[in-house]
Amino acid sequence: MRVASLGHAVFAVTLAAIGLLGFIKPEYAAIWDGIPKALPAREALPYISALVALGCGLGLLWPRSQPIAARILLAYLLLWMLIFKGRYILLAPTQEGAYQSSGENAVIVAGAWVLYAWLAADWDRRHLAFATGDRGVRIARVFYGLAMLAFGLSHFFYLQLTAPLIPDWIPGHVFWAYFTGTAYLAAGVAILTGVWARLAALLSALQMASFLLLVWLPLVLAGKMDPFNWGEVTVNCALVAGAWVVVDSYRQMSWLALNRR
Repeated sequence: MRVASLGHAVFAVTLAAIGLLGFIKPEYAAIWDGIPKALPAREALPYISALVALGCGLGLLWPRSQPIAARILLAYLLLWMLIFKGRYILLAPTQEGAYQSSGENAVIVAGAWVLYAWLAADWDRRHLAFATGDRGVRIARVFYGLAMLAFGLSHFFYLQLTAPLIPDWIPGHVFWAYFTGTAYLAAGVAILTGVWARLAALLSALQMASFLLLVWLPLVLAGKMDPFNWGEVTVNCALVAGAWVVVDSYRQMSWLALNRR
């Protein structure tokens, strides 16, 4: 096994775990939501997605299969975003929730795109040069930066949903909802402009990880989880894994670097 970074390994293992979960409890693998109820054979799609996640997750761990696993995963995630997530924006372009949902997918796309850019085979470099190497990494960062803007805005548009998620033992729920929303917005701007982008990527990843630890872990320990909550935990884990890969993409850059997207 050879991996490009620790984030690469975490992303691959998380993806494989989500794929396995998709076979056992399809309703928990909420990263694949957005399927229209009228779509023919919609019941089969979660299992196809689980197979892609499991196969690509494992494939990303072995050198010979890494290029094709990264290629298939990125293509599948992009198609999912365009066909299923993107339709939310087309149907309700003025509702921030549509962008929040697409943002979740965009973080995972960003992680997959960084890995594809790193692991691309000769065929990919010849035929899809724009998506590989440094150019591919820059595209991935744009996806991630836009996702941070969507996350930040959702904290303001849906304050009534965000504030109650903060644990009771932490005072000032409304303040922290606004603070974390502002932090996501600042991170998005920093990543898109290249101003302190590495630091912004790290802090946003830590913020997503803290949500997993402060909000979902106590509910798990208290035995208060339902299928919806488990689905949110799955999404949160996928977001942290994708963000970790994006953070790793800045490893050759100083923490306070300017204008290098």
